Amino acid sequence: MRIGILGPIGSGKSTLAKMLSEYYHFPLLEEPVENNPYLPYFYEDKETFALLSQNAFYSALFLLMWKTKDLPNVICDSTLYSNLVFAEMLRLEGFMTAMEVALTYAIADAHLKRLPDLDLQVILVRPKEELFGYVRKRGRTIEKGQEDYLNFHYDHYYEVLKRIYKNYKVPAKNVLFLELKELNDPQEFERVRKVIEEAHRQAMLP
Repeated sequence: MRIGILGPIGSGKSTLAKMLSEYYHFPLLEEPVENNPYLPYFYEDKETFALLSQNAFYSALFLLMWKTKDLPNVICDSTLYSNLVFAEMLRLEGFMTAMEVALTYAIADAHLKRLPDLDLQVILVRPKEELFGYVRKRGRTIEKGQEDYLNFHYDHYYEVLKRIYKNYKVPAKNVLFLELKELNDPQEFERVRKVIEEAHRQAMLP
């Protein structure tokens, strides 16, 4: 079972990935953005650091996925497609040029061919008000004062992701859009786990 978890900022990707990893006793691949030295610079000056930071995030994530490509079971709290979503939205906001995004896609085109496809990509769906609430609750200093950026991100995330999936011809059976409630509720986690298991079973059918 090779599963990737995607979703907007604050949707609960890391939380769900950790819970699934602990439940199944599968290795957890954690997106190495939190400790990336480019992250605070990106939030301070997106125009200067958008391309540099996206390449840094992408490279670190690709390396982790490369190291775990032969594992039969792994839970990933991000995928390379997620990185493309951020790059595309930074272009729409004017922080990355069309040429910079084209370069990002060219790199992804080459690297995605070198990695096995994930069995299932789970996209977490929450209302925008909840997403803002979770961001405020976790209280990361670098996310303070980023309301305009987050608003744009939340308004366009799912639309851009669907367009990227279509561009890369990701089969619909390997994609699950999953509405979430409170994951700390054991009944909700049980529901989510069963939905994912059934979606994975369907994805593995010939």
